[in-house]
Amino acid sequence: MLTIDLRGKRALVAGVADDGGFGFAIAKALGQAGASVCLGTWPPALGIFQTMLARGKLDDSLTLPDGGSLAFERIYPLDADFDTATDIPQEVRESKRYRGLGDVSIQGLVERLTADFGEACLDIVVHSLANAPEVKKPLLETTRKGYLSAVGTSAYSFASMLARLGPLARPAASFLAISYLAAERVVPGYGGGMSSAKAALESDTRTLAFEAGRKWGARVNAISAGPLASRAAHAIGDIEKMIDYCRKASPIPEAITAAEVGNVAAFLCSPLAAGITGTIVHVDKGYHAMGVGPDLGGPTCRQV
Repeated sequence: MLTIDLRGKRALVAGVADDGGFGFAIAKALGQAGASVCLGTWPPALGIFQTMLARGKLDDSLTLPDGGSLAFERIYPLDADFDTATDIPQEVRESKRYRGLGDVSIQGLVERLTADFGEACLDIVVHSLANAPEVKKPLLETTRKGYLSAVGTSAYSFASMLARLGPLARPAASFLAISYLAAERVVPGYGGGMSSAKAALESDTRTLAFEAGRKWGARVNAISAGPLASRAAHAIGDIEKMIDYCRKASPIPEAITAAEVGNVAAFLCSPLAAGITGTIVHVDKGYHAMGVGPDLGGPTCRQV
């Protein structure tokens, strides 16, 4: 039987702060396949997330199909807006939600991982990070600062993470990012520079696949996932309408689930996908293939 076997592998999933998004689903799928899983969590959300875990609020979500429970090997504070400790402004370091956490930069994460597990300690790195302070603004109304913030957090952070975590990668390591169709097509309401950031992320995925492949033998891919009503997605507004529209217009008229994205991520990060790199895989029930939805006219097929 052909199975996804990640036993003996260590994964880092950056961008998990609750059980409702793609990051958590990917972490769960990797754990189900046998990997040990570490998380990188945004400092302002870290305390709440750890409290929910400690109080058992996420126990149902952590339950695996075999009856076991997913346990995270480590949970690290990570603010991917900052490459090194010197990049973190003093007012941020001294703020309530950052105080006492130490170096929460990407390089700080590298140093924590090295201290805990030594060098050459990672097999899988997942970038499930995105943020745009002006996401509700049309591009014509987006400020330069808001635009650059979106690109920095949502795209450049992947390149920065790969540059700094690459030296910790074991042979045949896999790096994976989460993208969205707005990188290729117009999605009204997905503003603030986020569509540009996703386009940059996908372009960088191809370039990084070449560079990381030649330098470390690592693979780099991205998943373009359909819309999901995660906590982060609600910041966009009208996410339920977007999901309903995509469901009706897709070849398979169903909304995607986070678990479906998690399963594809586990495959892409496994030896079964050893020949895949520099690729954007759509997990959206085929919505990306449509030019016109069936509700706008034209022949339709009877749903079986």
